[in-house]
Parts: sequence; C-alpha cells; structure tokens
Amino acid sequence: MGGSSLKIAVLSGKGGTGKTLVSVNIAAVAEKALYIDCDVEEPNGHLFFKPEITEEFPVTVPIPVLQEELCTGCRICTDFCRFQAMAFVINKPLIFEEVCHSCAGCVLLCPQKALKEINKCIGTVQYGFSQKVQLRSGMLKIGEASGVAIIKKLLENRPKDEEQMTLIDCPPGSACIVMESIKDADICVLVAEPTLFGVHNLKMVCELVEVFKKPYGVILNKCMGAENPAEDFCKENGIPIWGKIVFDKELGEINAEAKIAARENEKYQKLFLSILQTITAEGVQHETTLDS
Repeated sequence: MGGSSLKIAVLSGKGGTGKTLVSVNIAAVAEKALYIDCDVEEPNGHLFFKPEITEEFPVTVPIPVLQEELCTGCRICTDFCRFQAMAFVINKPLIFEEVCHSCAGCVLLCPQKALKEINKCIGTVQYGFSQKVQLRSGMLKIGEASGVAIIKKLLENRPKDEEQMTLIDCPPGSACIVMESIKDADICVLVAEPTLFGVHNLKMVCELVEVFKKPYGVILNKCMGAENPAEDFCKENGIPIWGKIVFDKELGEINAEAKIAARENEKYQKLFLSILQTITAEGVQHETTLDS
C-alpha cells in the first residue's frame, strides 16, 4: 500500500458534519492526490477546487424493455425478480425501472425473448484538476433512485501512481452508495460533531466500517469546550481520535466562501497536514500488521 498511495475514505453519519471540509483540505496538503467526490446526489467538492474540466461523459445502466408482441404471460420474469421491479398486470409484466438493479436475470430467463435491454442515462461524471490535485466528480440525475453505477465509474481505472494518494469523499449515512464508496478503501476517516445526535450518527458509520473490516479513526469537528459526547463515545469504545478541529469563525467563513482553508492560511495548512500525517502513519502501521 505505502503511505503516499493510501486510499482514504472520509465518511459521516449525516450531512453537515464537515466531511467535505476534511476531504478537500487533506487532498490539498498531500504531495499528490486524486480527490473523488462520491456524494453524487449533492457533490460540492468542485465548488472548493474550482477545477479545470478535462473530460465529461454520461453514465448509463441497462434496463429491461418488454416487447409485448412476443410475451406469452408466463410470469417467469416477475417471479424471478427479487427487487420487486416487476408486477404482473393484465396478463403482462409491468416494469418499474426506478427499482431495477440491472441484473439482467429477467432477460436471460425469458423463454420467448420478449425482454431486451436498453441503456438509460442516470447521470454524468467529470474529470479535472486543480493545482496538484486531480478530481473526479459525479452527478446523479434528478429523480433517479440510485447512484451506485456512477460511483463505480468514478472509482474504476484509477491511475497506477505509487506517489498519488486517493481521497474518497463519501455520501453521508450508511446506505448502499456509501458501501460502494468504501469497499476498496485502505482506511476510513469518520467525521463527527460534538453532540448527542452526532454520537448517534457516528455509531452508525462505525458499525458500517466494522462490517467491512476497515481500519478507522475519528476526526472531531466543531469542538467548542470541555463537553464533547462524541469524544466520550470514542474513548469509551477504544476508537482512535486522529484529530480535533475547534469551532473557528475564520475557518467557517473561509469554508462558507467555498475556499480551501489549507490554501488560504498557513495555520490551517499545518492543521490538516498534521491530520494527514496521523492518518498516513495509521495506514502504514495497519499494512505492517497485516504483513507480519
């Protein structure tokens, strides 16, 4: 793996914890980084990096379409579908493409070849760069149910560069799109707020990364004083704290203006470089433990 080629996934149990703040600033202070915005429902990493776009292309998924003249109403397709993406209505299958998982099982099983697949566009992917950071960002079309296919496209064919670190800015929560985002990560960083609600959401993503057997630690954001339920939760459960970001008006103003704090002020550069060094050391230590 190597420290510089780490694949780091940054998660949070809810939106607004500072996940993107952490992601873009860590990417900005790395020697060489690929930043991937997997929050395809509401991507905002590009607002901070303001990249020069080099490539943009659509993402499609195959969905079944019924050729009614060939259908005999055998119901094999509707009986097969475990995702309830088909219903048998008036002697023919009715397809709900919004919940179709594109498994192609119905097409393969139809004895009359009455089903065929067509490609449906569900969103777009952009590639670009900002200074020494390469960027990838995806956007799910309004009304589409799942961005998993876009996330798969964002994560595939990454450059084989031993000096390039990968920062994966995950969607909030713990749904399928988050699972897709972290499954190839080397290490996970969980961003948490210092509230009881923050603890609830932190516990949720802790359980997720443990299911995937990923090494992880926590960054506490918006720290204001002695009382910090999220910090107490980490200490009680033996979860490492890899950094603390105090509630800071100047940092908030820089972030609200969609600027990258580490590029604007040396003290924030030092802060996020320190956090990155801690994460890198943990990643290398985990790799050494696996090799021994």
